[in-house]
Amino acid sequence: KKHSISFNKIHCEFTDLLVNFSSKILNFATHFTKNMKISHSWLSEYLTEAKSPQELDQILTDTGLEVEGFETVEMVKGGLTGVIVAEIMSCEKHPNADRLNVTLVNTGKETLQVVCGAPNVAVGQKVLLATVGTTLYPTPNEPLKMKVSKIRDVESHGMLCAEDELGLGKGHEGILVLDSNAQVGTSAAEYLELENDTCIEIGLTPNRADAMGHIGVARDVIAYLNCKNNTHIKLKLKQVSEHLVTEKVKIEVEIQDKERCQRYMAVSISGIEVKPSPAWLQNKLRAVGISPINNIVDVTNFVMRDLGTPLHAFDAKFVNGNVIVRTAHEKEKITTLDGLERELSSEDLVIANLNGPMCIAGVFGGKNSVVNENTKEIFLEAAYFQPVSIRKTAKRLGLSTDASFRFERGVDVDLLPYSISRAVDLIIQIAGGEVSSKTQDFYFKTIEKRKVEFRFERCNTIIGSVIPKETIKNILTSLDFEIVSELANSLQLLVPNYRIDVDREIDVIEEILRIYGFNKVALPEKLNTSLVISAKLDIERLGVNISEVLAGMGLNEILNNSLTSPVYVEKLAGENLKSEFNVVMLNPLSQDLAVMRQSMVFQALENISHNQNRQNSDVKLFEFGKIYQKIDGQYKENKRLLIAISGRKEEESWNSTNEKVSFYTLKGIVSSVLERLGLSSLVQENANFSNEIFSDGLTLNILKNTIGEIGWVTPAIRKHFGVKSDVYIADLNWDALIDSLKFAKTQYKELPKFFEVRRDFSLLLNRSVKFDSVQQLSQKIDKKILKRIGLFDVYEGKNLPEGKKSYAVSFIFQDPEQTLKDTQVDGIMEKIKTQLQSELGAELRS
Repeated sequence: KKHSISFNKIHCEFTDLLVNFSSKILNFATHFTKNMKISHSWLSEYLTEAKSPQELDQILTDTGLEVEGFETVEMVKGGLTGVIVAEIMSCEKHPNADRLNVTLVNTGKETLQVVCGAPNVAVGQKVLLATVGTTLYPTPNEPLKMKVSKIRDVESHGMLCAEDELGLGKGHEGILVLDSNAQVGTSAAEYLELENDTCIEIGLTPNRADAMGHIGVARDVIAYLNCKNNTHIKLKLKQVSEHLVTEKVKIEVEIQDKERCQRYMAVSISGIEVKPSPAWLQNKLRAVGISPINNIVDVTNFVMRDLGTPLHAFDAKFVNGNVIVRTAHEKEKITTLDGLERELSSEDLVIANLNGPMCIAGVFGGKNSVVNENTKEIFLEAAYFQPVSIRKTAKRLGLSTDASFRFERGVDVDLLPYSISRAVDLIIQIAGGEVSSKTQDFYFKTIEKRKVEFRFERCNTIIGSVIPKETIKNILTSLDFEIVSELANSLQLLVPNYRIDVDREIDVIEEILRIYGFNKVALPEKLNTSLVISAKLDIERLGVNISEVLAGMGLNEILNNSLTSPVYVEKLAGENLKSEFNVVMLNPLSQDLAVMRQSMVFQALENISHNQNRQNSDVKLFEFGKIYQKIDGQYKENKRLLIAISGRKEEESWNSTNEKVSFYTLKGIVSSVLERLGLSSLVQENANFSNEIFSDGLTLNILKNTIGEIGWVTPAIRKHFGVKSDVYIADLNWDALIDSLKFAKTQYKELPKFFEVRRDFSLLLNRSVKFDSVQQLSQKIDKKILKRIGLFDVYEGKNLPEGKKSYAVSFIFQDPEQTLKDTQVDGIMEKIKTQLQSELGAELRS
């Protein structure tokens, strides 16, 4: 069979389930799994029991954090093999180049001549020398191999390296100058403490916001090991030091939008030195795919990947004494870190000073307030922003950052004090300085932990296995659930705020099962089921049969998203489709996917336009799908079958014509569908047509129920979609068609043994008379032997009176029991002629 699929937009089946799912699924289902990179060595720092990457693969996958792959991470590609610590013994100007220097460097074994163009080269410096034969990777796919070369007629035996030439960062202002105590001859890998690591990639689903940092992953591993080994180890956070607060800096913080910013913490640090991070910090960041920038920014990135809580550091000089957390003014502009000027909406949250926005809150930093090598004082923030607000801003601006990824899923509001203290401690360790203000904490309405009642018996029933109570309690406490009270058969629990996906008993049971282990639940030895034998209609099979009929007629099946733009209903529809009937998404991915569709016609026109713009002008499509409306507070769903045709009737070929499809082409397709369903004899056509999408057409009814409409699209709507040719559409109510099958009676009879007899009339009629009227009047005359009435020619024009047309009509007679006689047929034909003359004013043409 021919059953191809033409895609314009990818259809996601979850859209048909959205209106029935809980609000939790509504929030999460619009997001897709994202890979999370975890460093094996970093994760191991939280574990008391050493585990190999392969062992962690099994543990994490079993507990719901599916491992999708491993990657051996070289801290620097090539491992800096052949790069050593050297000392510059002399430095002279190049005889043939003003900007070059000729140096002699001591490698510990020999003295080499090296030509260097760095402006900061000087005698006595300890530097990194790439010796002859070394391969460097300034960019991952462009290796640079060292060899003896002549630079302006002076030999150079190697290269004194800058930070970016080694692949250690982006700095290229000059060669990398080491501490004076660096040992000459030491390999660069040893001096920089470069150690290979294993990056574990986890397919992080949207509900697992708690695993957006290493501690969340470690917590699951510890819970698993506690359950397995019957231990009670708790996850321990790294200790932070207390620092003297001088209160030299006073920065006023004002939270104007308390709904979008539910908690905001800030502290100032003065007297810092912005420089490259120490090796251990750079190594950790590289292990999870982050390029080091400077020690301040690196600390904020480290804490985010460690704890899952994003931080942001501003140059306090730019802050200028005032921080205002507010929504942006409509069309307010900000230049972001990537150098682009972005226009903001009044729905976007910003961190501003008195002069304007400094960053887009929770999404992207501003260029002007960035921390750089001249920064001496910073303003450090940690916050809990409303996830929906961040998600909308990120989607509208087309930005997806590490920070927005976490904020829009929900960070741990209770972990903010520790995360900002941890960052302060690290910054003072590696950048110096002092805490120059008290930590300000704006927490207007405490987010309370959710209470859940947990029943042991219910847990065992759902899981299908009896888990000891002590094991259950051990799992829960390992996952930071707080047991408020305990009865013989139940527990009262407080759910940690970072577990935003757990708010019901069934969620707690899922937590227990994933840590306990799905594989530990034995399959039952006996499975019972009951079979009900009844003649039940297989609706799915019937849909496939109709798809086969349509595909056999040359139509292609399409699958469109149930989410669409509200603009179509607002601008193109009429009384039948109204904006107030829209089922609006609470958290739309974009304005183009903000409502659920009320009609499938508009997306079919998108498909036709998409094809015609790609030189495929002959389009025949069909789609099974649902439409959605909210009328008088009630949600309504209706399954439809849409058929749309446009262009030529036949595929271009040497023996085909250029005849275009017409309304009657579509009507024939619909008739075939109704014939296959056994409903063709029950369908009545109604020309009283009122559909603002169609210029004209027919309404199809079975008894008093409307089963669909067929017609052609108005020129205005075609123009909106950029469709140039006529489009004919059948919009059939599939639910009504299925319901009408109860009226279809299958009857069997023998094939007739006697021949058919045919008579023809050539009738002159008024133009207003339709063939349907001729057919109905004729059928009333005889219902026994008059089997079919057909129209085989229509003529209007020359040689006919004004306002007249000619029909050539065939009448087929057949008696299954005997051969018909002319007198029988002629008698019926005479009655038909008389009836047509009296009722329709018909004239019999010779």
